[in-house]
Amino acid sequence: MVAAGTLIEYLDNGRFVCALVMSSEDKRLRLLNQNGREVLLPSNRVMHASRRPLSLGASREQLESFLRETNERRQKLLEAVCLPEIWELAVDDGATQYDPNFLAELTLGQPADDDILAAFLRAVIFDKTYFRYREGRIVTQSREQVEQALAQKEKERRKAELISQGAALLKAILAGETIAQELETLRQESLEILAELYLETASPAQADIGRLLLKEAGLHQPQAPFHILVAAGVWSKHENIPMLKSGLPTAFSHSARQQAETLLCRPLDDLFADPGRTDFTHLRPMTIDGHGTLDFDDALTIESAPEGWLVGVHISDVAHYVRPGDPLFEEALARGTSLYFPEGQVPMLPRHLSQGICSLIQGEIRAAISFMILLSPEAEVLRARITPSVIRVARRLTYDEADHLMDDDAELRVLNDLRLKLRKRRLAQGALLLPIPDVNISVDQSGAPHISLGKTDTPARTLVSEMMILTNSEAARHVSDRMAPGLFRAQPPLKNRIVFGEDDDLFLNIRQRRQIPRGELLTKAMPHSGLGVSHYTTVTSPIRRLLDLLMQHQLNAIIRRQPPRFSEIDCRDFVQIINHTLAASNAVKQQRHRYWLLRYLEEHLDQPFDALIIDAGPKRTSLLICDLLMDVELPTPPAWQPTPGAMASVRARRADALENSVKFDWC
Repeated sequence: MVAAGTLIEYLDNGRFVCALVMSSEDKRLRLLNQNGREVLLPSNRVMHASRRPLSLGASREQLESFLRETNERRQKLLEAVCLPEIWELAVDDGATQYDPNFLAELTLGQPADDDILAAFLRAVIFDKTYFRYREGRIVTQSREQVEQALAQKEKERRKAELISQGAALLKAILAGETIAQELETLRQESLEILAELYLETASPAQADIGRLLLKEAGLHQPQAPFHILVAAGVWSKHENIPMLKSGLPTAFSHSARQQAETLLCRPLDDLFADPGRTDFTHLRPMTIDGHGTLDFDDALTIESAPEGWLVGVHISDVAHYVRPGDPLFEEALARGTSLYFPEGQVPMLPRHLSQGICSLIQGEIRAAISFMILLSPEAEVLRARITPSVIRVARRLTYDEADHLMDDDAELRVLNDLRLKLRKRRLAQGALLLPIPDVNISVDQSGAPHISLGKTDTPARTLVSEMMILTNSEAARHVSDRMAPGLFRAQPPLKNRIVFGEDDDLFLNIRQRRQIPRGELLTKAMPHSGLGVSHYTTVTSPIRRLLDLLMQHQLNAIIRRQPPRFSEIDCRDFVQIINHTLAASNAVKQQRHRYWLLRYLEEHLDQPFDALIIDAGPKRTSLLICDLLMDVELPTPPAWQPTPGAMASVRARRADALENSVKFDWC
């Protein structure tokens, strides 16, 4: 038990406090401390006690003054304690434990009175790098323990420096101030941490530093990291955050770029020297694509034949250039597809290929896979020949140009007639057309989005669509008939059909789309109910889709009478890869599409929009904003019951694209 009058020290919130024991009972001490407060303290919290009790006969003011003076004296002695020097002596001596008095005397070079011993113990307890105080003994830390402790202290020092200086940098960046060159490394480190924090890819340690940085800078808004990174020039004002979060690659590896550049140097004469490749340069293929298309992967020809019409669908032979095991092939595996956004694109293959040697550019010699399909006058497939080829595109048409030329151009007129008959055949086999306009979003130089709807069922668009469906069906049939594994698109039968024929009713088409069974990617051919075909794959877009590139390799091997390029196990692995990458890509496309819709709504708050009522219940009503094709759900108004198929008017009260939030009301 500690006697009354004993001068003791205890820790309070990490600081040493001197106090006098006024009385003690039941393991608790009643103290008067240096701050003039009376305290009840458990006796086990005493860190040091003087060896001789003092007289309590002085006045309270004198006792308090004495305690403060003692504390100040010991603090000054503490400054003279050099633990690293004493530790070096102790660790060289080899002993693991010491009497505190011995080390205190060794430290200050004089007999250890109460003040010297207390100062030494303060040093040991404050800095646990070199010694630990346990049960009245001083325990020496090993060299390894000291090295680890010093490394941790340096890490904590760097963290504190990063937070204090980094927070000041963040505020300077937001204020548009120039950052000194010597702070550039710290600036980059701070911004990298904020980027990882915002993208939710930070490690726990990074996230902790990032949050402390923002707190120290007084930046508490959820979007503060985004605004800082934009102000710093790391991100653009409309940075594609979903793309960054997805983990999908946006840049090509050095080896892939090197391979692409090497391919550009390959002589085109090699194509003509290939005995398995047919020279179709005497034909006059045409491409029909959108106005802004830069990667052309299909072209069409039409020739009269005794039995009917010979349709040529010529697909860029990307497999000739991008082969399994190559860096470019690995890039395609990692991406799965090209991604197109209003502000730009992320191609599956480098532009050297996608817009260069693999693109069926007008007037240029190109490698192709040609599907020469003989159709009867009623568009029935009589026979199909698939061959590697060499072609030169003669005409490049946009969809609008093709639509205007449809009645006067002999080739287009025949192709259009076959298009109508092919479509009729598919409809008879249960195909669903469900034309729904495209939402076209363009972004001007100021970053403002402009939105328009484009028809998807114009003659030119459906002409190309029907020829691609025909080609993909024949490709699937060719692989399947030879019992080779592949990658086939399939769709189970529709259970509830509400649209028939070429119905163009938006309300019915939307309702029908919501009831379509999910499509599947299989290694064996099965019917595709939505397209009305018994076999289906895709080979017609090898520049922009991994699936088409893989099936082009498989088909190429078969038509050259070689063993299939990929085994059943390979194809199963590809199914997993494609499903994974397409899920990620589709999520990015949907989120980015919504971002630009919300940006548009930010500039059109309180503007009335026509909305089609899709479904209405007693509590919630589902609508489609007609000008944006945007789904909205609102509380069913108490005054009237909305009718599905009818029109209503809604308006956006609040929209924030960065927050991905929007609030609609009835007009």
